[in-house]
Amino acid sequence: MLRRKFIAGLAGTLAFPLAARAQTPNRIYRLAHISNSADSETFTRQITLPELAKLGFVEGRNLVFDGRVGEIDALPGLMTELLAGQPDAVVAVGPAIGPAGKATRTVPVVTFGNDAIELGLAESYARPGGNVTGVVIAADELEAKRLSLLLEAVPDRRRIAALVPVWSGANETALRKAAEGLGVELLVFRAAAPSEYAAAFAAMRAQGAQALVIGGNPQFQRDGKQLAALALEAKLPTVCEWAEMAHGGCLIGYGPSRSALRKRMADQIARIFRGAAPGDIPIERPTVFEFAVNQKIARSLDVNIPSAVLTRADEVIE
Repeated sequence: MLRRKFIAGLAGTLAFPLAARAQTPNRIYRLAHISNSADSETFTRQITLPELAKLGFVEGRNLVFDGRVGEIDALPGLMTELLAGQPDAVVAVGPAIGPAGKATRTVPVVTFGNDAIELGLAESYARPGGNVTGVVIAADELEAKRLSLLLEAVPDRRRIAALVPVWSGANETALRKAAEGLGVELLVFRAAAPSEYAAAFAAMRAQGAQALVIGGNPQFQRDGKQLAALALEAKLPTVCEWAEMAHGGCLIGYGPSRSALRKRMADQIARIFRGAAPGDIPIERPTVFEFAVNQKIARSLDVNIPSAVLTRADEVIE
């Protein structure tokens, strides 16, 4: 059953007027896209491109879309390929943000995921100042929030595993700090590829993990059903990065509204196409969050989720 929207207040999204310069008639605009997950490109096609069409930039008419997907070590080379096509803007997702920002200081880059300020690609959210703008998903703050939600759902669990990518950085730091504040032991396990998942879950069982945070990562999102199945086999209640991952077998899914952020990216891209400098376009943070609980998984794990948690969920999967 559907519940009310779970809206939390990180930083608000600011509204800014469109760039004064209108799009040039009969011009073809080129939008490049780089990520380490085919799902990321799919979401851009399903959400951002239709929104861009509403703003006057239609693929097949006046917009050419050129996407590349590859493993992390392949991203710099793929970015070089994209730049050879002389794009008007580049969408960079997750681990691709760093390589995209390093590859060019002139072509506008619109990001989804990692914090461009922490990566040294922007000066501030309000005025990035360079060639990079976009949206951030506040991953480090949300990792701490997910751990807190997991402990509300299973308050008797005190040894919590965290599956993180090899480049976890600030996200892992935030998780460790949150675990310390919540009085639980955090066991960190890394996985760089699907071939490492089985060993990571075997290590979790060996170390007595009682619940699991699956860290924010496009690869983990892509492999969400596989990871959820491994967690169920290991009897681990799990919290995942996006609300829809609860449909794939996570006990809890919590994260920003992907559609809201992707639509904001379309507005940023349109402004760039109309002539705005990316350094003048604010980097935006999420304001709307989605929270889902899978009661079928809870029953499979013999977990009774407190009613106070269920009533706050946007969706309870029965």
